[in-house]
Amino acid sequence: MHTMFEELSKCGQSIWYDNVRRDMLRDGSMQALFDEGILGVTSNPTIFEKAVTGSDDYDEQIRELIGQNQDAWNIYDAITRDDIAATADLLRPVYDQTDGVDGYVSIEVNPKLAYDMAGTLAEARRLFQTLNRPNVMIKIPGTTECIPAIEESIATGININVTLIFSADVYEEIMQAYIGGLQRYTDAGNDPSRVASVASFFVSRVDSAVDPQLVDKPDASDLLGKIAIANSKIAYQRYLKIFEGKAFANLKAKGARVQRPLWASTSTKNPTYSPTLYVDTLVGPNTVNTAPPATIDAIKAGFEVSRKVTENIDEAKSDLAKLEGLGILLAKVTEDLREAGVKSFAKSFEQLLAAIESKRSAIAS
Repeated sequence: MHTMFEELSKCGQSIWYDNVRRDMLRDGSMQALFDEGILGVTSNPTIFEKAVTGSDDYDEQIRELIGQNQDAWNIYDAITRDDIAATADLLRPVYDQTDGVDGYVSIEVNPKLAYDMAGTLAEARRLFQTLNRPNVMIKIPGTTECIPAIEESIATGININVTLIFSADVYEEIMQAYIGGLQRYTDAGNDPSRVASVASFFVSRVDSAVDPQLVDKPDASDLLGKIAIANSKIAYQRYLKIFEGKAFANLKAKGARVQRPLWASTSTKNPTYSPTLYVDTLVGPNTVNTAPPATIDAIKAGFEVSRKVTENIDEAKSDLAKLEGLGILLAKVTEDLREAGVKSFAKSFEQLLAAIESKRSAIAS
């Protein structure tokens, strides 16, 4: 195991890999990451778009599916499920060794269903049943419409990765949905320890949205690059309040797992900031950080590891209060970011289908 991953694990943080490519599954490079101590994998429509359009790795399967008269949607569904299934199988030893704490790979429901509760629930059930592996997580966006789908999915034993969370208030709603679903699952006579969930709280995009608004404001430079971390630390305080408190005590006594906060969007967008800014500041017990390749390399290069996610909470509160005092409403920023995130994934999904259709037409002719 790489020293940095080992040090982070000692502090309670698991590092997952935010990327999937078929060539990595074939040439052993994905397995090499797991051997180094990467403990899970996440994917999204943008990742699959880059994988399919940026390589010829999928052309052979696309040809086979064309021969079966499959359309672009069914081709997409087949190739993504195959990659997720293969990744889950590689991660199964991690899942077994950690007793189901880690070793998961996530696949996202169709992002065009982000405001469709019934459609999202049906898609989550289909994907989980079709993949039929205990270490698969289905990604559902944390939109108002989909929060009931999260509870319903958990209530039927589906592992869920709730994505596109930017607000601590929304995060609290999602934790309650998880507990509600898990209580129903347990009341039905099931073992709650067999259900797992993470809440993907997006980090760097908050600074990307807030920093430009701070540049021209007097006496605001001290907040640059700090709001995303402050927002995340407050979210972690909400996690502690709920999962270390009375609200979860009964389920915890029955073996239920906490819904771990997963820090997402942790690559540094501003080149003047440290490449591990959104990693080393958010280390703490029962956390996950999912990082893209460049950030994984930055982590391996090293930094001082300590449980900073619970440090300087008063400073974090002060920074957020100062932001509000400047007339920048974080609630509005995070809501806009959630909507933008839904649109971005939907656009990547449409581009992916268009690229598959283009390849389909070219291969067919």
